[in-house]
Amino acid sequence: MSQIRADHLTFSYEGSVEPVFENATFTIDTDWKLGLIGRNGKGKTTLLRLLTGELTGQGAIINSVPVAYFPYRITLEQMKLSAAEFAEELRMGCEMWRVICELSELDEDAEILYRPFETLSHGQRTKALLAILFSGENDFLLIDEPTNHLDAKARENVREYLSSKKGFILVSHDRDLLDACTDHILVLNRKTIMVQSGNFSCWKENQEKRDQFAKSENEKHQKQIKKLRQSAKRTSEWADKSERTKIGYDPIKEHDRPISARAYIGSKTKKMQSRVKNTEMRIEREINEQEGLLQDIEEIAALKMSPLTHHKDTLISLRDCTLKYDGADEPVLSGVSFSVKKGERIALHGTNGCGKSTLMRLILQSAGVIPQDNKLIVNGICETASGLIVSYVPQDTSFLKGSIPQFCEERGLDRSLYCTVLRQLDLSRAQLSKDISEYSAGQKKKVLLAASILTPAHIYIWDEPLNFIDIFSRMQLETLLNEYQPTMLLAEHDVRFRENIGAETVNL
Repeated sequence: MSQIRADHLTFSYEGSVEPVFENATFTIDTDWKLGLIGRNGKGKTTLLRLLTGELTGQGAIINSVPVAYFPYRITLEQMKLSAAEFAEELRMGCEMWRVICELSELDEDAEILYRPFETLSHGQRTKALLAILFSGENDFLLIDEPTNHLDAKARENVREYLSSKKGFILVSHDRDLLDACTDHILVLNRKTIMVQSGNFSCWKENQEKRDQFAKSENEKHQKQIKKLRQSAKRTSEWADKSERTKIGYDPIKEHDRPISARAYIGSKTKKMQSRVKNTEMRIEREINEQEGLLQDIEEIAALKMSPLTHHKDTLISLRDCTLKYDGADEPVLSGVSFSVKKGERIALHGTNGCGKSTLMRLILQSAGVIPQDNKLIVNGICETASGLIVSYVPQDTSFLKGSIPQFCEERGLDRSLYCTVLRQLDLSRAQLSKDISEYSAGQKKKVLLAASILTPAHIYIWDEPLNFIDIFSRMQLETLLNEYQPTMLLAEHDVRFRENIGAETVNL
């Protein structure tokens, strides 16, 4: 066992207003199974790149062990080859028998190592690369969101696999994965970095207690400051009043006033002014003690949406639908039948490539949201209610570019209101002035989700909306959907999210 230490680490990207890290200091053991969590854009991937040496900041990272980073960057040339052909390029000294052993632990057949990489599903690619990653020895592994785009079965395999390993940092927004696979949590808070033993649920429980304590302490300081200010004001008024009586007096009312009264009043006033000064110093101490209490509290802002009510009870109806692309040997989906009624939340569930996105596109075509795909052959009935207004969030975000004002103009959104929602989803003001193409993957997804939330619609169709979305925003969306109860059709592999919003599952 050895340690990795960051000592007063400071890093900022060129042109950025604020640093990603500033004087960050922490220590981790290389035997830990460490979960790394934080809001989108807080620097999780940046920290991993600093640990690999790809990026360099001020301060020091003291590390005596080699590190390896996942996911590997696969070139276009490698995509046409099999994983067995380029494994050595990804991991020096990689031995295929070790990779095959690791792959068996992932419940995957070794034959995927000998097929062109571009023909593999997302799940198979992830498993092949994880097997290559863990085939080495003595490296500290940096694993960045391994379950994005994976179906439930593949996620379960990866979860069981990682829970049997140690010596890694795992960046993930999957709460179940973090609970199953980690024994320590490294949190990138709003202003500080904290390391704590235990899994995600342990950290969350302790964080809620810390937040409650900080809020109560802050409230106590606020009350004390208010009392001290009232006391200082009252004493100051008394001192001013006393000072005014020192010079000039009514000889009729104060006929017995001695000559020494002026000195006495001056001394009394001086004591009261001294008391005011002491009270002001106490106020300053209270304010200093209060400072920083609330700096790391994640206040999850309440979002709002305006779902519309359709006059029909059934909004979408599919009866014995079979979908097939022109020229394909096998159908994408066969014999699908289900309906979506007002107020229901329906989650499509199935393995990668089973046709969830294709089915959504069919429904969007039927509702007139997207143009007809002439290559898609449909047998069966797909009906959508007349005049149905749909708000759609696609899985892909790569098309996003341009400024926020341009995006709002294209979508017909109120710019001020839209920026407010993005701020509630924890995008900084500085971020709003950047080109959307520069956003992180999670921030791009928030751009689409915010637009959907602001769009009044009869039904919300979201295709894998939580890919790259941070844990805090996931809980924020759960609260929103439970409060407004919109009609929804979604494809999402986060089982806990589906359960928390009360979604019914349709297995494909």
